[in-house]
Amino acid sequence: MILELGSRHQFDVTTRALVMGILNRTPDSFYDQGSYFDFDRFLKRAEQHVEDGADFLDVGGVKAGPGPEVAPQQELDRVIPAIQALRARFDLPISVDTFRASVARAAYAAGADVGNDISGFADPDYLHAAYQCGATVVATHIRLAPRVPDPNPHYDDLLGEVREFLRDRSERALAAGIPRQRIMVDAGLDLGKTEPMSAILLRNSDDVLSLGFPVVLSASNKRFVGLLAQTEVDDRVEATWAAHALGIALGCRILRAHDVRGGRRVADVMSAILQARDGTPIVGPLIANRG
Repeated sequence: MILELGSRHQFDVTTRALVMGILNRTPDSFYDQGSYFDFDRFLKRAEQHVEDGADFLDVGGVKAGPGPEVAPQQELDRVIPAIQALRARFDLPISVDTFRASVARAAYAAGADVGNDISGFADPDYLHAAYQCGATVVATHIRLAPRVPDPNPHYDDLLGEVREFLRDRSERALAAGIPRQRIMVDAGLDLGKTEPMSAILLRNSDDVLSLGFPVVLSASNKRFVGLLAQTEVDDRVEATWAAHALGIALGCRILRAHDVRGGRRVADVMSAILQARDGTPIVGPLIANRG
């Protein structure tokens, strides 16, 4: 399976999993609580992600959960200088985590290659902007909308509803002219799901894979992982590794990760296992082919 991140970067993800390094330019993100909102600290975090083996970087200026209103200009002020700085420093694909088409357009102009939209393309101009700019998109399942509380989600058929939502969104992307190899799908773990629902979706990642698009796994330090491990948000590293390994075994090929070093190791080991053939070395060639 071939994945293109914009027009300049192509990856064979048949057995290889990519690591998307999370970079929050928010003062209230659920995981780091604004630890990297300061621009210098943001850039140092980005440098560490690249050193740790990130395949691409995902910049977000608005957290997914409820919180103070962030106006479009505020979001632009957070993400555009960040993307420009990353583009000047690194030859890696850059993703913008936004549900606003206006922000995505500006991000593409600044050097972003991917639009990571947790709203499921709710903005009617989102896909057209991506098509015009040659960008890749991530279609994510969400029950209500970003930033809207959803404490008691209900589904008559969890797997079926998530799968058909993503089928519809991927078909909309294709209809907008976006090539198949520039579309990814994400089940949206913990977005309008209870912790057991997220665990079920992770366990059935191959169901989403049946749509025929590369699957993004966004499990890093999520609520459901913490519940399973009985740990707080700052102590979910090993539990996240377990989720990543299971996801890759079931077909996920993009790990959205706070801990890039750990995600890289999990991805490399799992890829080596998937590539293993009797009598053939598995470690050396895998490391040599990274990048």
